[in-house]
Amino acid sequence: MVQAMTHADESTLTPDFDTLIDRRGTASEKWDKYEGRDILPLWVADMDFRSPEAVIAALHKRVDHGIFGYTDPPHKLVEVVCSMLEDLYEWTVEPDWLVWLPGLVCGINVACRAAGQEGDEILTAIPVYPPFLTAPAHANRQLKAIPLIDNGDRWVFDFERLRDALTPRTSLFLLCNPHNPVGRAFVADELASLASCLEGYDRIICSDEIHCGLILDTDKRHIPIAALNPEIAERTITLMAPSKTFNIPGLGCSFAVISNPSLRKRFYRAMAGIVPPVNALGFTAALAAYLEGHSWHATLLAYLRENSMLVEEAVNRMPGMSMHSVEATYLAWIDTRSTGLKEPAAFFENAGVGLSDGRYFGTPGFVRLNFGCPRVMLREALERMSRAMQRISLPGRE
Repeated sequence: MVQAMTHADESTLTPDFDTLIDRRGTASEKWDKYEGRDILPLWVADMDFRSPEAVIAALHKRVDHGIFGYTDPPHKLVEVVCSMLEDLYEWTVEPDWLVWLPGLVCGINVACRAAGQEGDEILTAIPVYPPFLTAPAHANRQLKAIPLIDNGDRWVFDFERLRDALTPRTSLFLLCNPHNPVGRAFVADELASLASCLEGYDRIICSDEIHCGLILDTDKRHIPIAALNPEIAERTITLMAPSKTFNIPGLGCSFAVISNPSLRKRFYRAMAGIVPPVNALGFTAALAAYLEGHSWHATLLAYLRENSMLVEEAVNRMPGMSMHSVEATYLAWIDTRSTGLKEPAAFFENAGVGLSDGRYFGTPGFVRLNFGCPRVMLREALERMSRAMQRISLPGRE
């Protein structure tokens, strides 16, 4: 992932992202949803690519050891993560600021429990990753959601509406950066304005930055909101993981960065008794990915950029459909409202393409398409969608 962190190259072989790998029979959540049906699954956010060879080799070596006891975070992994954050973002992170988690979603839920008190309000901007919308209730907090604005070119925050929504009981803002599903890589001015709006009342920002390694727009870079300045960092919980970048979500290794000792203590207290430790293989995979996955990652980004352009061109040619360029992630957020389709996800499923329904992101009328797959599969899915759209009568079409 980081040139400076690559102490050993993963393989002399060029990663192969074109080969279709049969995931049936592996208890894959993504593929088993449509078991026995001719539906291409482009929904849940995992990629249909083989993980880096360095990760696979490290897992084999760890398995060959044969003992899988309780495992602490490897010192080398802590060192690598701190160095990586400094190298990429000029963000100095101390080792004791890292809180290791078996998944990022549990980190979101822990953050909801750690901020404020029961009955408080938790604010986010929609559309957004569905756990943002369900986590507040699990913590006996009240969800408040404001819409992002489509300015015709990209999705942006509505800062006026955000300020109006804030109350003294707003204890937490859930931020997704890079954004799932709209694909934004927010710039420094946007993040600084957001942080400024959220000042006061011991208000916390929890920033989900799990897609930080998937910046597709070559004019953009990822900016952690906590890296803007130490004052913002003091009221921020940053969540990161190698899982999306290196396609290892099933191995369960994530971490929070919390510089404020008091907030970190509250976070640990909210974890107590309910959050299990990271497993040995999760740590092993994370270390190998960060240390030796650089060339695989670079090749992946180039492949995803081409896939992204393919999706954007195809979707914007389909009658009644539109989307903005994807700055980050491998997810396309597609507006189907002009088609008149009442259930767009079900419509495309019937056409042989499984997409995520926008209503679960808080915004009906949209679908999310995962283009992290071999191009032959993506082309077939887009062709199925195009054929299906040609068969329907659109508002205004003769």
